[in-house]
Amino acid sequence: MIDEVPKAAHIGIVACSAEGAALCYRTICREAPTTMGEHMHPEISMHTHPLGEYMVPIRNGNWAAVAELMLSSTRKLKASGAEFVICPDNTIHQAMPWVRDQSPLSWLHIAEVVAEHALACGFSKLAVTGTKYLMTGPVYRDTLTASGIQCAVPADDDRSTIDRIVFTELVNGVFREESRLYFNRVIEGLKEQGCDAVVLGCTEIPLLVNPDDCPLPVLDSTRLLARAALKRSLAL
Repeated sequence: MIDEVPKAAHIGIVACSAEGAALCYRTICREAPTTMGEHMHPEISMHTHPLGEYMVPIRNGNWAAVAELMLSSTRKLKASGAEFVICPDNTIHQAMPWVRDQSPLSWLHIAEVVAEHALACGFSKLAVTGTKYLMTGPVYRDTLTASGIQCAVPADDDRSTIDRIVFTELVNGVFREESRLYFNRVIEGLKEQGCDAVVLGCTEIPLLVNPDDCPLPVLDSTRLLARAALKRSLAL
């Protein structure tokens, strides 16, 4: 008798940058067999417009145009059979107010997933790292505040350096030891400001920062989103 495979909803991934999207996809596929059986995972479809197409409206602060790219991917994912969608890119979640109003599919919001996990862990003040758009924008600030969690971001010079590392190294699959140590120094400074955990809020940062020697407990937004998507897939 063949064992029955748990029914799973089709996951759609609205990708933006390759490394973070790939990590999210791999996490779902690697962790699903624990629940679903050997070599099993939910059906997954991914669509991405080039990162370069996203960067033009991001740099211009045109989040409605960012939303149009995300919605374009969402429509294609719905046509492929996806039943809900996720986006393993924190920065473009700033466009979610436009996306959710028009989306043909429901979403898991990456910052909401992180906030829920932070509350479950009892964290009260999070350091937020990511692109300059994310660190100074509303995605985590508003989401964490709504959950009763404080947050802090690096100083101006550190934000600029982190943003440079993200866009010249991490999204290109370059992970340098000096960059890893730089992140640790910045995170140590945020720990001294009273933060009790750090959000790795660019989905490539988990490929660089090592939780075993990071000064603070890490909230890996990429893997947390992947696990939330897997959980939802199996619950539908």
